[in-house]
Amino acid sequence: MITPRLIIKTTLGTAICGLWLSGMVSADVPQVTTDIPATHSLVTRVMVGIGMPDLIVDPGASPHEYSLRPSNAASLEAADLVFWTSNLLTPWLDGALKTLARDATVIELMDAKGSTVLPFREGVTFETDSHKHKHDEDGHATVNVDPHGWLDPDNGKIWLDVIATELSKIDPGNTDIYFANAAQGKADIDAVISEIEATLAEFRGTTFIVYHDAYQYFETRFDILAAGSISLGDVTDPSPARIAEIRKTVEELDVTCVFSEPQFNPELVATVVDGTKAKARVIDPLGTRFTLGPDFYLNVLRDIAQSMASCL
Repeated sequence: MITPRLIIKTTLGTAICGLWLSGMVSADVPQVTTDIPATHSLVTRVMVGIGMPDLIVDPGASPHEYSLRPSNAASLEAADLVFWTSNLLTPWLDGALKTLARDATVIELMDAKGSTVLPFREGVTFETDSHKHKHDEDGHATVNVDPHGWLDPDNGKIWLDVIATELSKIDPGNTDIYFANAAQGKADIDAVISEIEATLAEFRGTTFIVYHDAYQYFETRFDILAAGSISLGDVTDPSPARIAEIRKTVEELDVTCVFSEPQFNPELVATVVDGTKAKARVIDPLGTRFTLGPDFYLNVLRDIAQSMASCL
């Protein structure tokens, strides 16, 4: 007797129910490993009703600096498929993939055809006309590429199709489910894009500073651009001279907000805004307070917009 299994997904406050018969799902669930929570969420969305991927970097942990645990190594060794964002985001993972995941298909999402790829911005104040796609002769992102590509929701939609395609190659019996889930995921992202556009519409042209240059993809997609960043990189602390220069920029440009992040020193931001008209707020691009799952990615995008709007 076939027993129906009910999978319930909650998106944008609406319960969407999908009914799959257990006899329609292949018995051998692909073993999938992902790098960061955003990737995990996109893969989870495609695998709804079939299985759950493994995650290497926990929510709130920096993807730039992470020590692989024994459970992570075991997951890579057992994987049929590995989805990761970019070797520029998690360079420490490159060697582990070559040694531990030799039998797996490894997909670097930033290299997916059609993905928007932007170079890092330079200087205390950003040049808005430097948004050029940069790849080497083999089509791979160059070292100057900003690896935070998941914060462009249009990239997220492209990657859902890539994920469904790769899963279908090793599990063709569930192809229809993978692509149906990807289609639903893209519709959900479109809804959140519309929501974010409405949230940020009145703040275009407002001047703000971020702690580190992680939001360029989000800013570019929604036409709300940062004036500069406090830190020169993702893992380096700003020098006193850099802080003084940023503070001067805050005063000269009449900056409205300076955005920090949960994992960085809030005292540095306090130093920058002290005595100025600028306010300080926290943005959480890692989704520290959100539960892992298919809606994690949507919640992170929505929360960034709402955090910006609350200050701007």
